[in-house]
Amino acid sequence: MAVPPLRFAAIGLDHRHIYHQVGRLLDLGCTCTGFWTEGEPQPLGGFLERFPDLSRADDPARLLEDLDVDLIVTAAIPDERAGVAVRAMRNGKDVMTDKPGVTTPEQLAEVKRVQTETGRIWSVDFSERFEVRAMTRAAELVEAGAIGEVVHLTGFGPHRLNRPLRPPWFFDPARTGGILCDLASHQIDQFLYLTGAEDAEIAASTVANRANPDDLELEDYGEVLLRTERATGFFRVDWYTPDGLSTWGDGRLTVLGTEGFIEVRKYVDIAGASGTDHLFLVDKAGTRRVDCRDAPLPYYEALVRDVRERSETAMSQGHCFNVMELALRAQARARRLP
Repeated sequence: MAVPPLRFAAIGLDHRHIYHQVGRLLDLGCTCTGFWTEGEPQPLGGFLERFPDLSRADDPARLLEDLDVDLIVTAAIPDERAGVAVRAMRNGKDVMTDKPGVTTPEQLAEVKRVQTETGRIWSVDFSERFEVRAMTRAAELVEAGAIGEVVHLTGFGPHRLNRPLRPPWFFDPARTGGILCDLASHQIDQFLYLTGAEDAEIAASTVANRANPDDLELEDYGEVLLRTERATGFFRVDWYTPDGLSTWGDGRLTVLGTEGFIEVRKYVDIAGASGTDHLFLVDKAGTRRVDCRDAPLPYYEALVRDVRERSETAMSQGHCFNVMELALRAQARARRLP
């Protein structure tokens, strides 16, 4: 007997990441029962252009209480995502949220409590790993032992500010969680995943505002130093990408092992090859560029399977919690430079 398609709904369209959250699920044959969002957020126009057949609900409760909906996806304003997730789980729905999934320790504690009580899935879409084919290939190489034991990761997550497109909440760290909670959660996810560590120590963290004096609360620069007994990591995130770059940010990751290293240039190889997903492997045999064009993006397919089978193949629940715990800890302990 044919298995009916997974049914999902979208609540909160305040960030453009909702495009791939919804689009990937539709590509897998899932059915979107509708969406709801407050007001007219900037991504709404692009959403309607991409998905003209989706209907807008007049109340999020209609989607949350629909017994036929299996999964709720959200890219609401960051400080509202935990509330959406809690309501969804209490209504028997699994959740896939844009990062950061929470913005305060209190929100994380509530999400943990409700997830434990309900047994539902709470998954944060760490797109800088899940949406990058070169990251899939890098993980395959690390798992195969291509560079020996991983001892250090250096990651950069620069972004373009795009000030004219940013809503007022973007400039308020109380709403976004701060630059480390938000952007650096990607790098923390990659560190735990590629080192195989369950947890880590925040050795140091720093935030600053160097280029936006008219928005004093905004953090436009951040860095984190992570440490375990077997590995360390340094990560820098910022909102300084100049308009002259061909994409929104030159995201990079270098994975150092005892027998070689991998460099991933996720979105652009400046003054080099065109396109995205550039990966370089250096080992005792030499230096080579690794083709990532056929590398899969398994997160969404695995999440659909997890919803059906009550498994944890896309990402373990513990890993998801630990990433956000570390991001919140780094943010809370960060020294703010003058």
